[in-house]
Formats: sequence, structure tokens, C-alpha cells
Amino acid sequence: MKPQLFVPRFLLVTCLLLLGLTATSAFAANKDMVQLQTQVQQLQEQMSRMQQTFDERMGVMKNLVEQNTDAVNKISAAITTLQTSLEKQQADSGGHVDQISGQIQALNDTMDELKTRLAKVSKQLEDMQGAQQNLSSQPTPAGGQPGQAAAPQAPPPDVLYNNALRDYNGAKNDLAAQEFSDYIKFYPSTDLTGNSYFYLAEIQFRQGNYQQAVQNYDQVLQNFPSGNKAAAAQLKKGFALIELGQKNAGIVELRHVIQRYPRTNEALQARERLQKLGVSVTTAAKPSAGRPQ
Repeated sequence: MKPQLFVPRFLLVTCLLLLGLTATSAFAANKDMVQLQTQVQQLQEQMSRMQQTFDERMGVMKNLVEQNTDAVNKISAAITTLQTSLEKQQADSGGHVDQISGQIQALNDTMDELKTRLAKVSKQLEDMQGAQQNLSSQPTPAGGQPGQAAAPQAPPPDVLYNNALRDYNGAKNDLAAQEFSDYIKFYPSTDLTGNSYFYLAEIQFRQGNYQQAVQNYDQVLQNFPSGNKAAAAQLKKGFALIELGQKNAGIVELRHVIQRYPRTNEALQARERLQKLGVSVTTAAKPSAGRPQ
């Protein structure tokens, strides 16, 4: 009888143990689930905060990008407007380059020449006044008429030249041409004779007498090649030949200016004129039968 009672008790103990283990496992599993849910909720909250911060920063960056884009567009528009204005100014002033360069050249020459002669003008004026007084005090020859005591004398060279230059700059072309011609007549071999030929040619160039201007420019080049008007004379001779329709001969003269006086204002003007003509600056031109000898 005892063996029959032992088996049920063993089974009962076993069942109780299994129930205890199951309850313990269920409690542990429930605790882990609670922890996981808590961690997931914390992660979700962190992600929400990060998303909000990211959205705020993206809004700021987007605003900055839009501001920078507007600024760049405004700057681009300003640059375009400025470039258009500069191109228009260059186009408007392109036709006046030769005239302005000639005026600047004349003014520079005038200043250089006046600086070296202002100290002499007062004394020469006094000498001229003394000569006039001596002439007026001389007796009239027998049978002669008053005022015919002696042949008129030429003014001193610097006085005559400065008067001519003053009238030239004052656009009194006819009077200046006469005075420069008188200087060449009375003083054919001074340092200023070449300048007188040049300014006489300039007056003729202004008046459209290009052929006569070429001849006087040649006087400067042939008789005063080391004078301060040699470069300008060769440049303007080239311009005059082009005006006469002798384009090839004019191109030759302009290229000579660039070769002989490469770092001068005249060389710059020669380059600009050759570019306008659409020809090379350095290629040698073919000889022209129409070039004055």
C-alpha cells in the first residue's frame, strides 16, 4: 500500500515547482518589457527633440541662403549695369581718342617749351622795346618818307615763337600759321624751327590740307629727326596719308612710329589706329607707289 501513496506526492511536488518557476519567469519577463517600453519612449522623446532642433536650424539656414541669393542677384545686376555703362562710355569716347590725344600732346609740348623760355621773355621784351626806341629816334633819310628809315626787323626768336604758339592754342589758325612761317623764314636752323614746321603742318591738317601737311611733316622728319616733334610728325603724317586715300603708305608710317618710339603716346595712338583699320601692328606693309618721297 505505501508505494501507491508515494507517486502522487512526487507528482504534486513536481507540479508545484514548475508552477513556481513559471511564475518567476513571467514576472521577470514582465519587468524586462516595462524597461524596454521605458527606453523606447525615452528614445522617441529624444528623436522628437532632435527633429525639432533640426527643423529650426534648417529654417535658419534656408533663410540665410535666401538672403545670400538675393544679395548675389543684386550684385550681379549691379555688375551688369556697370559693365554696360563702361561699354557705352568706351563706345562714346572712342571717336574722340585722337582729338583728345592731340590736345594733350599740344598742351604737354606747350608746357615744356614755356618752362624753358619764361625766364628769357622779360629780357627779350626789353631788348625789343629798346630796338624800337632806337629805330624811332633815327633821322629820316633825305627825300624819304617818315616810317621808311629802315627795313622792319624780325622779333626775337623766342618772342615770335611764343606768340605763334599762343595763337595756335587759341585756335587763331591763320595768324599762327603766318607767325610760324615767319619764324621758319627768319630763323631756319634753330631748335624751334622743327617745332614750327610741325605746328604749321598741324594747322594745315586741321584745315583738311593733308597734302601740304605731309610736306611739312616731312620737313620735321628729314631736317630735325632728333627733335622732340619727330614721333608726333611721323604719326600725323601717317594719319594724313590715310586721309588722302594712301592707306598702305599711312600704315607704313604708323608701324615706323611703333618700331622707333615703342614706349611713347604716339606709339599707343598708332596701335589704336591700326587696330581700327583691321591690320596687323607688326607685319611689314607692301611698298606703295603713292608714298611721298
